Amino acid sequence: MQNNHVAVGVDGSAEGRAAARWAAREAVLRRVSLRLVHAVDWPLDPVLPGVGRQDVDRWADQALTETAEELRRLHPLLEITTRCPQGRPAAALAAEAADASLLVLGSRGLGGLVGFLVGSVALSTVVATDTPVVLVRAADGPDDTAGGGTAAEVVVGVDIREAGDRMLAFAFEEAQRRGCPLRAVHGWKMPPAYAYVPFFDPDNERDIGRSVTRMVDDMLLPWRHKFPDVNATTSVFTGSAGERLVRASRGAGLVVVGRHLRRSPLGVHLGPVAHAVLHHAAAPVAVVAHA
Repeated sequence: MQNNHVAVGVDGSAEGRAAARWAAREAVLRRVSLRLVHAVDWPLDPVLPGVGRQDVDRWADQALTETAEELRRLHPLLEITTRCPQGRPAAALAAEAADASLLVLGSRGLGGLVGFLVGSVALSTVVATDTPVVLVRAADGPDDTAGGGTAAEVVVGVDIREAGDRMLAFAFEEAQRRGCPLRAVHGWKMPPAYAYVPFFDPDNERDIGRSVTRMVDDMLLPWRHKFPDVNATTSVFTGSAGERLVRASRGAGLVVVGRHLRRSPLGVHLGPVAHAVLHHAAAPVAVVAHA
């Protein structure tokens, strides 16, 4: 199957509309079509008395139709299709993502606080698909999503212990499409054993910092050669990578983080950095599975 479209989950909410507007702009940038998806999960015993299957279907059709009409007014040349699959939302959205190049979901903003309220459907969908997933929160203003401007920089969190090729390819491609700079952020910590060294030489920490910076530069080198038009810089520091990425998200157009494909006995684990960024970033967040 060809991954030649962007898919977005819509449900009639402000978060869904914000995600749809972001996804439409992304589809225009990629020069591909847009698919609007509303997953209908019809329970055997309806929670709301008096609400029948026809009411649920009518509401789903209305959400898709109204969103499609709005986006066609904004992007007259964009090809837009709609889908209304049956089943649990996370599973249905993950299935829709299988033949898409990107899946976009909405996430509720934390009121006056900066960040996201990431629901169980969004988290379950992120870990159920290998397709990159972007979470977009509802607009701070009436006309646009929080962050997400195409001219703002792309921020990507890198880990020198991981290959990260899929994540870096995604981040550089996004920066190239937008014609914006890219900033690679990496946080590191001194080995725990250094806490027990009675006479610690600060030069050791500076030497390690320079070595880590060289490793990050080496990690980006092939991508700088592949994308010479992208102005890529690095930000290497000691401390929490998640905290620094959240800080860097203010004013960014997109934050890109990776997640592991490996499963544990407790299920798929996003990792502390991706978890922190998903919940607290001020810009849309793309989660890309490591190979």
